[in-house]
Amino acid sequence: MAIEIKSPTFPESVADGVVATWHKQPGEAVARDELLVDIETDKVVLEVVAPADGVIEKIIKGEGETVLSEEVIAIFAEGASGTKAAPEKAAESAPAAQETAQPAASAGEVLLSPSARKMVDENNLDPATIQGSGKGGRVTKEDVVKHLESGASKPAATTSAPAATAAPSTSGAMPAVDSPAGARPEKRVPMTRLRASIAKRLLDAQHNSAMLTTFNEVNMKPIMDMRKQYKDIFEKKHNGTKLGFMSFFVKAACEALKRFPGVNASIDGSDIVYHGYQDIGVAVSTERGLVVPVLRDADQMGLADIESSIVDYGKKARDGKLSIEDMTGGTFTISNGGIFGSLMSTPILNPPQTAILGMHKIQERPMAVNGQVVILPMMYLAMSYDHRMIDGKEAVQFLVTIKDLLEDPARILLEI
Repeated sequence: MAIEIKSPTFPESVADGVVATWHKQPGEAVARDELLVDIETDKVVLEVVAPADGVIEKIIKGEGETVLSEEVIAIFAEGASGTKAAPEKAAESAPAAQETAQPAASAGEVLLSPSARKMVDENNLDPATIQGSGKGGRVTKEDVVKHLESGASKPAATTSAPAATAAPSTSGAMPAVDSPAGARPEKRVPMTRLRASIAKRLLDAQHNSAMLTTFNEVNMKPIMDMRKQYKDIFEKKHNGTKLGFMSFFVKAACEALKRFPGVNASIDGSDIVYHGYQDIGVAVSTERGLVVPVLRDADQMGLADIESSIVDYGKKARDGKLSIEDMTGGTFTISNGGIFGSLMSTPILNPPQTAILGMHKIQERPMAVNGQVVILPMMYLAMSYDHRMIDGKEAVQFLVTIKDLLEDPARILLEI
């Protein structure tokens, strides 16, 4: 029985998507709930799985093509075996997917998926050096990405096309361009949907808000001492969950937001919306770009819950499995550029929120304490805010409150 494979139902905020990777090819046997294709939107990567055991008869939308919500992207034959749908026939019926048809590999030949073959050609790699994880040892796109990241790539002896003419890369990182010494190569690649969406939101935030940033610094020694004292007990008590710094910042932000509700508000047209809850967004960097999953009702969460949720979100972000619901909403955002070594920065607002807190690198500096010079682990804090909603006095007091809470962590638990 023929079944239409459709793209997922996109939320109202998502107009369309792009076919990122076909994981199965026409004629290849597929098990029920096995991953068929990734659809990339401007927010998340959505997965489409097989509705039953069978094979893909025909690919209608090839990699790189734009698809709408619930649009038919392939025809699936339920119950058919892998030998009944020839790749050559499927390629004839789907011009956009002609390159997906591959003859059976002879002895010693490396099987590559179309997207993997494309990346191999782009980067001038030897397929024989790549370990395949697909069915029958097939090399997938993910295998090539891992191979490139490991730095173990070797140029293919039979490839003569220059890398500068390669097709666009879908990753967020700058593509490598191999060239002779003295050459001045360039490579033009289109933005991914997520990167383009991030760029648009950042420009909108700057153009449509009166953004201002205030700075302060916090002595991290009290939290570092507490973490050192209790981290082993904490990890044992909470089944391997490690005690980090982010949970303290989230709890401090929640307490400060309760004291300064204007910072936890948002602007909707000519109205101010005050939120009686604290949903904290935590910025996560991925290869595709920056995403901000949200900790719902963070004020009701314990330190262990916050830490485990952040770890789970980080893993889902790296695997491209964050859902729209994971990133929808949020009343305040925390961004940690310190993990990359940033000493100071001015974070950009995440609309429609009116404030964002930037964490930075912890660095030992000489500080004056009671007339004495003491070496302390210090961190610069930056808070960007929308001056239309938040006055400078309120922003400074909010940031000082976070500083006071972090420098005396007992206040977080006692809510004083």
